[in-house]
Amino acid sequence: MAVLAAAATGGLAALELRHLRRTRSPHVGTALQAARQGYQAGSTRENAVFNMLVAFLATFGGARAVTRLIRHGVGPFGNVVVGRRHIHHFVPGIVIALAAGGVSIGVRRQELDKWLALPFGAGAALVLDEAALLLELEDVYWSHEGAVSIQITLGAAALLGFLGLAARLLRRGEPLVVASGEGPS
Repeated sequence: MAVLAAAATGGLAALELRHLRRTRSPHVGTALQAARQGYQAGSTRENAVFNMLVAFLATFGGARAVTRLIRHGVGPFGNVVVGRRHIHHFVPGIVIALAAGGVSIGVRRQELDKWLALPFGAGAALVLDEAALLLELEDVYWSHEGAVSIQITLGAAALLGFLGLAARLLRRGEPLVVASGEGPS
């Protein structure tokens, strides 16, 4: 499943690079401006999903990196221990995701949803990063079951979703940048 998702992600990225080369201004700056314009032209719901995926991916990568550093005793990081109990990062993840979701439901202001999607995505990543622990009810984080089956599938699926939304932003924003002449010289 992960190989299929990774292949689809690579194919989508290759198609997007090919599209950028065929446009009048195949510069990275133009692509970034097109993404910004596309984001601004997007609906609140699209922007919320995009923000959630960005927060999910950044937090997922950050949690994996920090956990590896802790495991190898590198840097200022360490396990959080209360009494004799190790607090896994799914615990703050649940609190963060529930708080963001609760505020979104309670406040019901659609313009806030794109910003509340950031902590929600981060919280979801912290929970899903330890999904194997929750399923097995034992710490299998670095085992084959924890590291391969659940983590790669979720990470690849999230990356695929991110690239799909990013391509949509670029496609929508590109005509606005080219028409306005804002691209790099």
